[in-house]
Parts: sequence; structure tokens; C-alpha cells
Amino acid sequence: MIFEKVKSIVAEQLGIAEDTIKMESNIIEDLGADSLDIVEMLMTLEEEYGVSIPDEKIGQVKTIAEIVEMLEECQK
Repeated sequence: MIFEKVKSIVAEQLGIAEDTIKMESNIIEDLGADSLDIVEMLMTLEEEYGVSIPDEKIGQVKTIAEIVEMLEECQK
């Protein structure tokens, strides 16, 4: 499941516990990430899934659910 992998990568990159990450978690407000953290996370996920996330979508990502949806779309 994509969510489990995203949760693992986000937890590792932000140095937080996986069980604090929910689908509805806001990456900045709830998890304490900054814009650089988000870019690094998305680059890691691009490598992991062999996809390319369009730059214009990177700035729109606010929640874990949006990352999961974006990865699902990119895999189609």
C-alpha cells in the first residue's frame, strides 16, 4: 500500500514516529515539515516509485493523502 511506504519515508525524513502520521495529516502544520523537507520527501518518493512528479504539483501538496493520490496518478 502506497500510504504505508509514504508514512515510512515521511517519518524517517522528519525524524518522527510513524504512528503520528495519518492520511489527513497536514505536512507542515501537523508534522512540522518545511518546504525543503517536502521537496526532499517528494524526490525520495519519485525515486522509490520510478515516477516524475510535475513541479507545479509539488507546491500544491498539503496533506499525506494528497501525496498518496499524486503517486497513484503518476503510476497510471
